[in-house]
Amino acid sequence: MDSSAAPRSTKGSLPRVVAASLIGTTIEWYDYFLYGTAAALVFGKLFFPNSDPLTGTLLSFLTYAIGFAARPLGALVFGHFGDRVGRKKLLVVSLLLMGGSTTLIGVLPTYNTAGVAAPVLLTVLRLVQGFALGGEWGGAVLLVSEHGDRRRRGFWASWPQGGAPAGNLLAAGVLSLMTAVQSDDAFLSWGWRVPFLLSAALVGVGMWIRLAVDESPLFQQALAAQTARKVNEQPPLVGVLRHHWREVLVAMGARMAENISYYVMTTFVLTYAVTHVHFSKQTALNAVLIASAIQFALIPAFGALSDRVGRKPVYLVGAAGVGVWAFVFFGMVDTKSFGSLVVAVTVGLVFHSAMYAPQAAFFSEMFATRMRYSGASIGAQFSSVAAGAPAPLIATALLKDYGSATPISVYVAIAAVITVLAVLCARETKGQDLAQMEGEVEGEVGTEAVDAVGKPATT
Repeated sequence: MDSSAAPRSTKGSLPRVVAASLIGTTIEWYDYFLYGTAAALVFGKLFFPNSDPLTGTLLSFLTYAIGFAARPLGALVFGHFGDRVGRKKLLVVSLLLMGGSTTLIGVLPTYNTAGVAAPVLLTVLRLVQGFALGGEWGGAVLLVSEHGDRRRRGFWASWPQGGAPAGNLLAAGVLSLMTAVQSDDAFLSWGWRVPFLLSAALVGVGMWIRLAVDESPLFQQALAAQTARKVNEQPPLVGVLRHHWREVLVAMGARMAENISYYVMTTFVLTYAVTHVHFSKQTALNAVLIASAIQFALIPAFGALSDRVGRKPVYLVGAAGVGVWAFVFFGMVDTKSFGSLVVAVTVGLVFHSAMYAPQAAFFSEMFATRMRYSGASIGAQFSSVAAGAPAPLIATALLKDYGSATPISVYVAIAAVITVLAVLCARETKGQDLAQMEGEVEGEVGTEAVDAVGKPATT
C-alpha cells in the first residue's frame, strides 16, 4: 500500500474531530468518575448502611471495581465492530450507553427503600458503564490519530486523553458544589443524585457534536481496499493475535502504573483524606479539582513533547516518577495541610500525564488499520481488570489491615516497575506512518491475496 496515497483530513476538520473526541470522552469520564467519587463519599452509607464506615466504603469500591470487569468485553465487542463498520458509529453507541446508565443511577432507590435490590441494580448499571467505556477510549483516540499527520500525532491524539482529567474535574466540581451548598443530610438524601441526572443533558450535547464529524479517512481507505479485493474478511481479533500479540502485552504492561497510580491518587485519596486524615469532603474534592485542572493543561504539552523526543522517553519518566512519588504522596497528605494535599495530588498527576498523554499515539501506532480498534482497546482495557479495577479496593484493604499507607506506596511502586519493563520492551513508534503499517502487514504474506487482517485469502 502506498502510504503517500493515504487520505488526509481537510483543513479545519482535524480540530473539529479533536473537539468531538475530547467532549465525548469528557462526558464519558464524567459519568465514570462520578461513580468513583460517589463510591468514595456516599455509596457506602446509602447502599451498604449495615457495615462500619470503612467496610461500607470497601463494599462500594467493590461495585466500582466490578465495572472494570465489563471493560474487556466492551473492548472486544466495540473493537470488532469498530474495525468492521467504522469508529464513528461505535462512539455514538458508547456515549448513549454510558449516559443512559449514569442517568438511571440518579433515580435508583437506596438500601433503606429497596433493600438488597438497591446494590444489585447499582452493580448492573456499573457493568453497563464499564462495557461502554471499554469501547469508548479506543474509538476516540483512533478517530483523531487516523485524521492527523504523523509529525504531530502525539499532540493531537493527546487531546482526547484530556477527557479524563476534564471529566474528573467536572465530576468532582459538581459534587463539591453540591456539598458546599447543602447540609450533609440533604446531600445524602437527594443532593448526590443531581450530578448523575445532569448526565442526560451532557449526552445530548455530546451526541450533537459527535454526529457532525467524519469517519476516519484511513479506515475508509482500508475498507475500500478490502472490498475491492473481494475476500472473506477474518475477525479483527484474529489479526491482532496473529500479528500484534507482542504489542498487546506491551500495552497491558504499560498501563499498569498509569492506571493504578491514577485511581489511587484521585479516587482512593478521597477516602484516605476524609476517613484517615479527617479532611472535610469538600476540602478533599477541591484538592482533586485543582490537580485535575493542572493535568488537563499538561496533557497536550506532554503529547507534543513525545513528538519531539519519542513516546518511550516521556512514558518512562512518568512511570519511574510515579513509582518514587508514591512514597512521598501519603506523607504529604498526612500533614493535614491543604496545600500539601494539593501538591501531593498535583505532582502525582504530573507523572501520570507523562504516561497518559503519549499513550494514545503510542498504542495507535502499534497496530494496523483494520485491527487497530481491537488491538488498542484490548491492550488498554484488559489491563484495567488487573490495574485500575482493584486499585481503590486493594488500597482500602491495605489501609484497613495495616493502618499505614506504606504498603499502598509499595503497591504503586511495583506497578511502576512492571510498566518500565514493558515500555523498555516496546519499539519506538514516533513518526510511524499508519497507512504504511497496513501495507507492511499485508506484505508479510508476499504477493498472495490477503484479507483485511493479513491472512492469505481463500480463493
